Amino acid sequence: MAEDLNIGHGSKEEQYLSLIPQIKGLIEGEPDLTANLANIAAALKEQFNFFWVGFYLVKNDVLVLAPFQGPVACTRIGRGRGVCGTSWERAKTIIVPDVEKFPGHIACNSASKSEIVVPIIKNNLVIGVLDVDSSDYDTFDAVDATFLEKIVALIR
Repeated sequence: MAEDLNIGHGSKEEQYLSLIPQIKGLIEGEPDLTANLANIAAALKEQFNFFWVGFYLVKNDVLVLAPFQGPVACTRIGRGRGVCGTSWERAKTIIVPDVEKFPGHIACNSASKSEIVVPIIKNNLVIGVLDVDSSDYDTFDAVDATFLEKIVALIR
């Protein structure tokens, strides 16, 4: 298991390409989901300095806050509510350039300006979501979606 993160530089794509093998090293051989989610959130936060990075897991038909990095967050989110609940309901990645323009956005923190949410799908069921927020508008794009989807695919 790797214990240090080598912060990559260059384009966003180059940073993800450097980060993914390190995330694999962090979670490889570790069966505990909580530990793996915590390390993935920490690695993403450290690499990109996002405002908030974390996970919500489906429990009793609601998304419940799981490991994260950043300010305190909403604890429970219903299916179809906000960006996280909508990603869960649609089972697809959602990129929001301006969270104030997203219908039903849940403002856990007013400093969040843009967001990407990636569903974690196992056996054709969404078991949770990866939620990443930025304090800048229009931070996320198809590059983030592609690589964050690859990262959540590593989760067992």
